[in-house]
Amino acid sequence: MKNLLNRFFNQEKDISTLVVFRIFFGLLLFFSTARFMYKGWVYDLYVQPTFFFTYYGFDWIKPLSESGMNIVFITLLFSSLLITFGGFYRIASLTYFTLFTYVELIDKTNYLNHYYFISLVSFILIFLPANKYFSLDVYFKIVKEKLTVPSWTINIIKFQLGTVYFFAGVAKINYHWLFEAQPLINWLKHQTDLPLVGSLMQYDITAYLFSWGGMLFDLSIPFILLNNRLRIYGYFLVIFFHIITASMFPIGVFPFVMIVSTLIFFSPQFHRNLLSLLQPHPIHSPILSRRISSKKTTQSLIILFIGIQLLLPFRYLLYDGKLFWTEQGFRFSWRVMLIEKVGYAEFTVKDPENNRKLIINNADYLTPQQEKMMATQPDMILQFAHHLAKEYQNYTYTIDNKTEKIENPEVYASVKVSLFNKGSRDFVDVKVNLAKERRGFAPKTWILPYE
Repeated sequence: MKNLLNRFFNQEKDISTLVVFRIFFGLLLFFSTARFMYKGWVYDLYVQPTFFFTYYGFDWIKPLSESGMNIVFITLLFSSLLITFGGFYRIASLTYFTLFTYVELIDKTNYLNHYYFISLVSFILIFLPANKYFSLDVYFKIVKEKLTVPSWTINIIKFQLGTVYFFAGVAKINYHWLFEAQPLINWLKHQTDLPLVGSLMQYDITAYLFSWGGMLFDLSIPFILLNNRLRIYGYFLVIFFHIITASMFPIGVFPFVMIVSTLIFFSPQFHRNLLSLLQPHPIHSPILSRRISSKKTTQSLIILFIGIQLLLPFRYLLYDGKLFWTEQGFRFSWRVMLIEKVGYAEFTVKDPENNRKLIINNADYLTPQQEKMMATQPDMILQFAHHLAKEYQNYTYTIDNKTEKIENPEVYASVKVSLFNKGSRDFVDVKVNLAKERRGFAPKTWILPYE
């Protein structure tokens, strides 16, 4: 264990690996942010909605005005360029992490695994000396140039990438994915128009091959990339896997983020060769002759970070019921493209004093995307129910020329959900007043069992 910790933390490594990662990852941040703005998603997702599904404990995070949100994204764009070129690097990394995470916390309707990954890596970048070579900070003498770094500064990124792949593979070890080829068996049949291979997508065996192959790829690829002899073959697998998924499914820039990021597993000489393409004078390999001792505090904090990343995907074990049905503990666990779930939710606000009911039109409060996501996710159903209770507190209405006021509104939901296209089932106990149910991490007993 002592040798393992020394190898992870205290070996002296060529800084070129870290510099190449900084440049490529910064460019990816720039282009993904520019793409987000170009497609008009700033307005669609953060300006147009009148209600936002906040994360528990972060209800205080609110979107800014339209001009304010545009300034946030322009700042993200500028920060990503500074990260790329290593200018005011620490400030730029902190700014990008803070603003990007702020944007993601506004509305969990927009949660994606690769957004979570970007938040984590941009957080890690704050603490890495990736600006101490081939950077504007060195050029303007803001920091002193260094040719070597402690091994943990590179290994922590490798760990984070390996975590994404490995836990995505662990998540695929379930009955639906392996023995029903779900949801791929449904999705691939919509891909028959693909060139060359489209005709193969209509067969169930193709879905089973993709399911088992995807599981084996995710579980093994971190270890293949760590092996010097197998690394180049593993990287070709990475390219093939992500190009295939990008061509078949609308998953944005995530495949390209992973293709570029996994270059960090290659040797320092490989990264020096890449940097030499950008420099007029040759880059010489530094002499690695000494052991770098990391501070105990640094080691403790990194071990804590690693521990959280290893435990978080397993928090679903704290809840009863079928994970894909209840989705308790589903987010932040690298469960990528594992579920096909659609639902319809109808809410009723009841005036208990006068025994009156009002059927809610969800579209009056939610965008189509919000309504779609809310209808299958219990924490969002509950949050919307609480919002309705607040909206209709002291609401007045007139019936038979008599004006009544709802003083203690009750909110009920009739929700039908289909999992893996197997027919709609009742999802929520229609007898439970959701306005009285508390938000939080406690098990949601009002979710009906799947079986």
